[in-house]
Parts: sequence; structure tokens; C-alpha cells
Amino acid sequence: MSTSPLPRIALITGANKGLGLETARQLGRLGITVLLGSRDAARGADAVARLQADGITAGAISLEVTDSASITAAVGQVTKLHGRLDILINNAGVLDYAADSGVETTSIDTFRRVFETNVFGVVAVTQAFLPLLKKSPAGRIVNLSSILGSLAEHSDRNSFIYGFRWPAYDASKAAVNMYTVELAHSLIGTAIKVNAAHPGWVKTDMGGAEAPMEIVDGAKTAVTLATLDENGPTGGYYHQGVHLRW
Repeated sequence: MSTSPLPRIALITGANKGLGLETARQLGRLGITVLLGSRDAARGADAVARLQADGITAGAISLEVTDSASITAAVGQVTKLHGRLDILINNAGVLDYAADSGVETTSIDTFRRVFETNVFGVVAVTQAFLPLLKKSPAGRIVNLSSILGSLAEHSDRNSFIYGFRWPAYDASKAAVNMYTVELAHSLIGTAIKVNAAHPGWVKTDMGGAEAPMEIVDGAKTAVTLATLDENGPTGGYYHQGVHLRW
């Protein structure tokens, strides 16, 4: 008797709204069970209800990426419910436009706060869930980065981002890029692929209403990287299929 393959399980951090929620929606439409990590349990439950109304298999996971106890509890919940994890998308991130005002004025407290979520949260969540990802026949990790983390683009006077300067955020995404490379290298020989995704300048709370991209398009890069086949790349930095300059 043949058996159907088990549905893939995906966890997306910061998934109760914006890019995280749209990423969950697009993965869910592919038949993947999506777990929405959210630090606000009520908002997470509401987002799950909306996905379920669209016929998507979804669940809420209480997860604050800067809280080690919350991360440990989330691992326990996923372990109990599913026993493995196939896809981890580190989507949670912060950008404080007012406080991240310039390299000479951004306070060390702002740097610490941004790095706590954008870098240390990514590392902590990834390390905690790696044992479950290693139980997957084809684990995938996607780290949400930004073109603002590109040293090459920031150094190029002809780049459209040359004048966009939020030093704490930019440095945090550069760190995410390096962590992606290091993690991919450490997992050579396993079935896990790790890549960084630049979603684009998207109409989210962070991107603002003037952004040129819709949320549905901004989620596509992460979805593509989360569903790579065995011949797909690892250790890269992508936007809509194009490898970006580091």
C-alpha cells in the first residue's frame, strides 16, 4: 500500500500581519501547513482564523524572538504537534526610522534594540529549531534580509539605495547576510538549504504607503526560497530570482 507524503510544516516568525502573513498565505495555498509565530497571541489567532477561512491549514505559535523562554516553549509546541519542521522563515524584524537617524546620531541603545530582534532573534530561533529542521527530508531556512544590508550597494554612488541610511537597521541586515553564509556552510552535507531574501520595497507598516511593491509580490521571494527543490541554491542572497551583490 502506498502512502501519501506528509504535508510540509512551515514556521514564519512575525507572521500575524504584512509580509509574514502573506508568506504564510502563499505557502498555505501550496498545501503546506503554516504555523504563524506571533508575540501577540490574540493577533496571531485572528490571522490564523483568516487563513483557515480561505481553506489553509494554519496554527498559531506564541513566539517572541527576543525571549529565550518563549522560543523554548515554541520549540516544545512544534515538537509535540508535528515532531519536525520543514521550513523556517525568519521574518520578524524592526526598523525605527526616528531613532535610527544617522551614523553620528543613532544611539547605542537603538543599535542594541535593533540587533536584538533582527540578528540575535534570528540566531536564537534558528539554533533552537535546527534539531527539528534536521528531521526534515528537505529543510529550508529563509532569513528575511534587505538590499539595505548590501555593502556593495551602499558603497556604489550609482545605486538607488546609496542615500538611504539607517545605520542600525542596515548593519543588522548585513549581519543577517553573513550569518546566512556561515549557517549554509555549516550545513553542507545535510538536506537543509539556507538563503537570505530581499523582499523589495513593499507597502507594509515598515515600507510605508509610498512603496512601489504590493505585499503579494513582496512575499514571493521568500516563498520561492522556502520551496526550493534539491537542486536549488544555498548560501545566497536573492530578490525575485536574482542574486544580489553582497
